[in-house]
Amino acid sequence: MFIDDAYAHLYSLSLTGLGVTTPNPNVSAAIYSPVGELIADGFHNLKNSPDHAEVIALKKAGALASGATMVVSLEPCAHTGKTPPCTQAIIAAGIAKVIYAVSDPNPIAAGGAQVLKEAGIVVEFRESTELTFIQRAWLHKMVTGRPLMIWKVATTLDGKVAASDATSKWITGPQAREDVQLLRSQSDAILIGTNTAIVDNPHLVPRGHSARPVRIICGEQEVAPDSQIFDDQARTILVKDKSIPNLVNLLSNEGFNQVLVEAGPTLGSALISSGNIDELVIYQAPKLLGSGKEFVRDLGITTLSDHIELELLSVQQIGSDIKSHYRVKGR
Repeated sequence: MFIDDAYAHLYSLSLTGLGVTTPNPNVSAAIYSPVGELIADGFHNLKNSPDHAEVIALKKAGALASGATMVVSLEPCAHTGKTPPCTQAIIAAGIAKVIYAVSDPNPIAAGGAQVLKEAGIVVEFRESTELTFIQRAWLHKMVTGRPLMIWKVATTLDGKVAASDATSKWITGPQAREDVQLLRSQSDAILIGTNTAIVDNPHLVPRGHSARPVRIICGEQEVAPDSQIFDDQARTILVKDKSIPNLVNLLSNEGFNQVLVEAGPTLGSALISSGNIDELVIYQAPKLLGSGKEFVRDLGITTLSDHIELELLSVQQIGSDIKSHYRVKGR
């Protein structure tokens, strides 16, 4: 029961860390007394401090950390980077036991569990599907070398993102649009095509949130210099290129963990057909158009057996709309 409650607490902390840790993982940590009382906690927020979650929690706990148990979402790091190893801080604080939920796949930072064991600390690995999921963007980057790419689509029930006259505001209701603001705030960058920039003139700065994800425009069309996306509220990168490999290389080199794709059918379809979309979040409105622009274009699939298969991760009603979250299988 203790570990279930502790992991639920870490999940909430790790959720708060989304969008503020890149290029680092959104790690959370909590310190408990021998009788299971919460002493201190923390999550990594690179916008505020270079300190990792474990160090933040240890600083809050002070002398109370001695003899206590630390529960952490990711195996504590054992290398010196921009900060000293977390294992060193844990050992120095006198922590008696460490429980962690996800093994560190980073070959540079891994090995923390063994270092702690050699120092006489009891170490326990208790795998957590939920904490693996909330840290999946960074874990995905460690395995693939590129950020997790999530394609967000707002569509009618019959799959249209715009009417025949090109009108598209607003397909979904206000509650769904508010949910998009949260999704934006949890991402390190937001990617659109030049056509979306020209037609919609989006700002892409999450309303009601302090997060300022990087705004990326990809394509060869000219975007007016007075467009909202070029203001000083967030950094903007203009990629005047249609090459998907070049775009993905740029995103990887930036070190992003999670990129939210808010592109239209052309760029979105090019990314998914090239194997660079990992998840889809679809907001589906109870509306029918019959004609208009489809959210996905020709993917080069001519037979059913070549389909792109999706796994439904979650579904919920938001206002009058339905939000469906999918993972692209095999990615």
